[in-house]
Amino acid sequence: MIGGQLVRYALTGGFVTALQAGVYWVLAQLLGVHPQLANVCGYLVAVATGYVLHGRFTFRGHGSRDRPVAQAVRFGIVSLLSLALNAFWVWLCVERLMLPLWSPIPLMGVITPVLVFTLNRQWVFR
Repeated sequence: MIGGQLVRYALTGGFVTALQAGVYWVLAQLLGVHPQLANVCGYLVAVATGYVLHGRFTFRGHGSRDRPVAQAVRFGIVSLLSLALNAFWVWLCVERLMLPLWSPIPLMGVITPVLVFTLNRQWVFR
């Protein structure tokens, strides 16, 4: 069962991560928005999309759905952790190391999703 979830998570998570990174990139690079604000905007788009897609597709049939409010709160907490981690990547790469605006995107696309998958599977959609 975890294998199917991993495949669904890779598909859904890949889409949601690309959406977040795209919003970040367009706002920061093309529109000149501060990178941290662009990251928050990308996060807001991704979290709304991710909650629906992960709940209905990635983790369908996994765990119970008898406490939707508690599940939504747990999802919110995990998503805030992902926002904080991505904000750290932006700070580290762009502000601290003075790398290009695109440089945090690979970290946002690899490290953050691994943490989020684990927390979603073990805690949010249990």
